[in-house]
Amino acid sequence: MKTISFVSNLAMPMIILLIVAYGLKEKNKVFDTFLIGAKEGIKTTIQIFPTLIGLFVAIGALRASGILDCITHLASPILNLINFPNELMPLALLRPVSGSGSVAIATDIMKNFGVDTALGMMASTIMGSTETTLYTIAIYTSCIKVKKTRGILIAALTADIVGMIVSVLVCRYF
Repeated sequence: MKTISFVSNLAMPMIILLIVAYGLKEKNKVFDTFLIGAKEGIKTTIQIFPTLIGLFVAIGALRASGILDCITHLASPILNLINFPNELMPLALLRPVSGSGSVAIATDIMKNFGVDTALGMMASTIMGSTETTLYTIAIYTSCIKVKKTRGILIAALTADIVGMIVSVLVCRYF
C-alpha cells in the first residue's frame, strides 16, 4: 500500500518533468508554449462561461423545486415493470445534467442503503457508466460553435439510458 501511495504522489511531478524534458530535447521554448496554451484556455473558458451559468441555474432550480421527487413518483409504475429501483430514479434523472448533483445523490444513496448493498453498487455502476451528457454537449458544441445538437442529444441520452439499465441488470446478475 505504501508503494502505491508513493507512486501516486510522484505521478504528476514525473509527468510534468517528462513534458519539460521532452520539450527541451526537441529544443522547444517550454514556458512560452505553456503560456500560449494558458491564454487559449482562458479564451475557451470565457467562451463557455455563459453556457455554464445557464446550466448551473437550471440545475439549482431543478433540485430546489422538488420536481425530481414528483417525476419519480409518476414514473414508479413503469420503473416497477422493468425492475428499475425507484431509489435510483433521482440519480438517473440528474446524472445527464449535473456531475456534482449526481455525486451528491449517489453519496446519499450509499449513506442510506450502504456501499456494499445492491443499490449502492448500482449507483456506483451508473456513475461510472454514464456521463454528464448535457454539460458535455454544451461545452463541446459551444467551443466549436455547433448550433444544431438534436442528433447528438438523442444519441447521448440513449447511451445514458442504456448504461443505466445495463448497470442495474449487471449488478442484479452479479
